[in-house]
Amino acid sequence: MPVITEIEDLKRIYKRRVPRMFYDYCESGSWTEQTFRENSSDFDDLYLRQRVAIDMTGRSTATQLIGQDVAMPVALAPVGLTGMQHADGEILAAKAAETFGVPYTLSTMSICSIEDVAEHTSKPFWLQVYTLKDDDFMQRLFDRAKDAKCSAAVITVDLQMLGQRHKDIKNGLSAPPKLTARSILDMSWRVAWGLEMLQTKRRFFGNIVGHAAGVDDPSSLSTWTAESFDQALNWDRIREFRKMWDGPLIIKGILDPRDALEALNVGADAIVVSNHGGRQLDGALSSIRALGPIMDAVGDRIEVHLDSGVRSGQDVLKAVAMGAKGCWIGRAYIYGLGAMGEKGVSEALRVIHKELDTSMGLCGRTDINAVNRDILMVPKGFSGDWEE
Repeated sequence: MPVITEIEDLKRIYKRRVPRMFYDYCESGSWTEQTFRENSSDFDDLYLRQRVAIDMTGRSTATQLIGQDVAMPVALAPVGLTGMQHADGEILAAKAAETFGVPYTLSTMSICSIEDVAEHTSKPFWLQVYTLKDDDFMQRLFDRAKDAKCSAAVITVDLQMLGQRHKDIKNGLSAPPKLTARSILDMSWRVAWGLEMLQTKRRFFGNIVGHAAGVDDPSSLSTWTAESFDQALNWDRIREFRKMWDGPLIIKGILDPRDALEALNVGADAIVVSNHGGRQLDGALSSIRALGPIMDAVGDRIEVHLDSGVRSGQDVLKAVAMGAKGCWIGRAYIYGLGAMGEKGVSEALRVIHKELDTSMGLCGRTDINAVNRDILMVPKGFSGDWEE
């Protein structure tokens, strides 16, 4: 096994191992990819204050996310098509998260179904749902989550329509991949990936096929998907979803303080400051820049998490210092999954935890729950000082 010291090590292996269409699906944003890039690079504008001659023994990164004990303030974000990055990918990622002690969030657009993941794990996971028009499907989705003992539902509100992702269009992204001359040639170089995929029966969208009306096989899926996303979504509709699900509710995709307040008003237990990893509105603020004004608006009235651009334990530390209760990682664990399966996800979590723990200690803090903006040097105008 190669020595893994940073997330980039996993990314390099991942790029060699996984077919290009799935690598590009993960490692890209919409349009010019400005927001995709700035999600990560804007963390670099925040500097940490090093402190010395402070007892840093007995450090702890343990905390809680929506009342759930976690080993560090990190959750695995919902990522569609995870089971195409590695055979049975959702199951493997959920098992790694469970072993490490952080939450796993299953995407509605997963390859492994809710039931698949529940069968192979022993602790509750979270389920992410899109805002779809079909009430019957939505109610059944929430009911299936309850039956699987999911401990939270995550409603994604920033995908009423798809942002254009040039690479996905050019690659002809699909699950399973369409067999064209280009895709066959590409997959022929990914022997290990191909052999693993041949050994699993899970190659389609397990939460959709056979569950949504009119979608009995993969050939009808694209039509259903195009017609199902609800462009008429409003906060009253989200109140209807709140009635369908009586457990902890997280609303993901918040970038504006006004929307954060609306999420508070509909009874959400937490929000995720997120721009969908830079895959929706290109030119939108990075999540870390949007975090400050949202914290100013909601204070401690609702739990605030951050997603998009997190690639290291230092990124987690900076987000927590800016007010987030925790961070969600997507690409960082997908690199590990594609590189080494369950072991790779565990490696990604180990790397992030070590960076978080060490950096926290060097900033003079021994408890992640005591971290605040005092450990940061924030440039003037980093967030909140924008002309309208």
